[in-house]
Amino acid sequence: MTHFEAREARDPIERERDLMSRLPAQLVHAAAKAPAYGERLAGIDLAAVDSRAALAALPVTRKSELLSLQKARRPFGGFAAVGWGGDCARVFASPGPIYEPEGRRADYWRLARAMYAAGFRPGDLVHNTFSYHMTPAGSMMETAAHALGCTVFPAGVGQTEQQLAAVADLAPNAYAGTPSFLRILLEKADEAGIAIGFTKALVSGEAFPPSMREQLQARGIEAFQAYASADLGLIAYETAAREGLVVDEEVIVEIVRPGTGDPVAEGEVGEVLVTTFNPDYPLLRFATGDLSAVLPGTSPCGRTNQRIRGWLGRADQTTKIRGMFVHPSQVAAVVARHPGVRRARLVVDNPDGIDRMVLRCECGQAADGLVDAIAASVRDLTKLRAEVVLCEADSLPNDGKVIEDLRSYE
Repeated sequence: MTHFEAREARDPIERERDLMSRLPAQLVHAAAKAPAYGERLAGIDLAAVDSRAALAALPVTRKSELLSLQKARRPFGGFAAVGWGGDCARVFASPGPIYEPEGRRADYWRLARAMYAAGFRPGDLVHNTFSYHMTPAGSMMETAAHALGCTVFPAGVGQTEQQLAAVADLAPNAYAGTPSFLRILLEKADEAGIAIGFTKALVSGEAFPPSMREQLQARGIEAFQAYASADLGLIAYETAAREGLVVDEEVIVEIVRPGTGDPVAEGEVGEVLVTTFNPDYPLLRFATGDLSAVLPGTSPCGRTNQRIRGWLGRADQTTKIRGMFVHPSQVAAVVARHPGVRRARLVVDNPDGIDRMVLRCECGQAADGLVDAIAASVRDLTKLRAEVVLCEADSLPNDGKVIEDLRSYE
């Protein structure tokens, strides 16, 4: 079998039709069972939200807000549809703490799809080095491996010497964990003269540059990356094609301008928003804070779902200027006030030790007084003064940055 499921290779039009036909029911479920969504979606005709355009009109739920929202409404901020007992098997705490429920369904986090693409098969022994303590990463990988018929050694984090002893005794052929810890294990094994028989790996939690992948390949290890989070489970995963990451079948991914919920053009870098069909934790338009971009076309591996470029940085570019915080959403609000402006980038530097803001705006035909009007909007929205520079369309870098901080403190 080439793919984990046959539907990974279905016609993209069929997939889109399926996702959009399922979306209204998920929205109704979220509004009925998760109190926070009942409030946020009140008054909206959810049955009519059956397209990406309609979805883009719904409010964004930001990961950056979860800590305060959960503090105000324990345990999950009102965004979960489950409580203790019943469908909630475990509860985890990610740094913050931010709490996440785990339901009782097999492969709850849907990582089996990514593991299968990485070559994991029944009978493999997986050395799982993700944490089993408080955070869900260990369970995310273990439940996926069990769904594939693999056996798992729950190594967890740290205790490198004991881990190497177990590797020497048990000879696992598969690794799950961060790429940096895999490198540490290999280096320590070399020093101790221990042979490591890993031939495949699924890595996550960190950037995985091509240089590291090539180093692992030189040692006979084919490593693939998974893009997942404790809130959402699997978002996208790498395949043998090595062309970006293929989006999971059970989520809808949007790329939006940072600080807004407005989708960007295909190929433009923006923030990753995810809507999940998880009935227990039905997160809608969940802003991950990560930057990425959609890759055109479909993967040569035969999977036909949308592809993204992978992790391209953080979308939260909030910065303090002259004692005031300036947010990407404020830059977006300036753009929204002036229809002639297509995109904007706030560049901050400090010549002579004094903070300076320059707002570079892409626009077509510049109307008289536009520069002064934009400057007035900046003052109104940020309480700070900025120089405004008009520039040609498509002249700003396609890197997702709305605020670029060039200040030096050396």
